Amino acid sequence: MSEQEPMKNEDIFSKVIRAGRRTYFFDVRSTKADDYYLTITESKKFTNDDGSFFYRKHKIYLYKEDFENFKEALEETTNYIIDKKGEEVISDRHQKDFTKPSEENLETSEETTPSSSATAFTNVSFDDI
Repeated sequence: MSEQEPMKNEDIFSKVIRAGRRTYFFDVRSTKADDYYLTITESKKFTNDDGSFFYRKHKIYLYKEDFENFKEALEETTNYIIDKKGEEVISDRHQKDFTKPSEENLETSEETTPSSSATAFTNVSFDDI
């Protein structure tokens, strides 16, 4: 490649999916032979102790010859998950339980008593050690 010829790796088409602190990028790019391929990038936002943040990225390069197998495997695995676990997002259900307790949860928690293992305590004298 000569210095006068710019590097050809620009995005032809892009689709972005935001999912909490993750973002997924689906980008169509061009090869040197002027064919297209797909990059799928997962970008996750992380926070440092000082409050600054950074992104960690993971990429998958997918070429046309693999599209059909990729689509079939993606469809099969996503259908398997939905069939086995349903469409409800479990982390959303748990988050609701922790942020806004229902009347049912309050009644249950008042009736339950701590387990014997939680209440049992062995008085240890340091002289015994």
